[in-house]
Amino acid sequence: MEDAMKKAIEARRSGNTGESIRILIELIAQYPDSGILHYQCAWSHDASGLEEEAVEYYEKALKYGLDEEESIGAYTGLGSTYRALGKYEKSKEVLEEGIERHGDRAMTVFYSMTLYNLGESKKAMELLLGQLCDTSSDESIQSYATPIKYYSLDLDRTW
Repeated sequence: MEDAMKKAIEARRSGNTGESIRILIELIAQYPDSGILHYQCAWSHDASGLEEEAVEYYEKALKYGLDEEESIGAYTGLGSTYRALGKYEKSKEVLEEGIERHGDRAMTVFYSMTLYNLGESKKAMELLLGQLCDTSSDESIQSYATPIKYYSLDLDRTW
């Protein structure tokens, strides 16, 4: 299984997502309860622009279990895919669960995009500005990090 999965991943990396999907679907037929195979298959579908088909594989990957890094990727991928499909409430639900479990920064950025799509721009900006201040090494950002974070809590307020 391991060698075939590596071949599927390499096919995806080289742009041959169709071959990657074919290999992974064959492996899933042999190992239907493998979270990692479902995750890799979802990823390959996403890379092919087949977001709708990716959903089922992401959901099964999370159901069957993944290690920490893969789980973060599956929550992020599934939440992002739901957002891309216009299923914003489902995206929000998945990303909130993933953030609660993992607290991942990239997932939080995808979550902020979903909040924007749901009309929750204030919360989306607060999250994005917080991520910017927490992760940027830019000296000019860091010199204003405290006021940026403070203002981000209530962007509508004037003095």
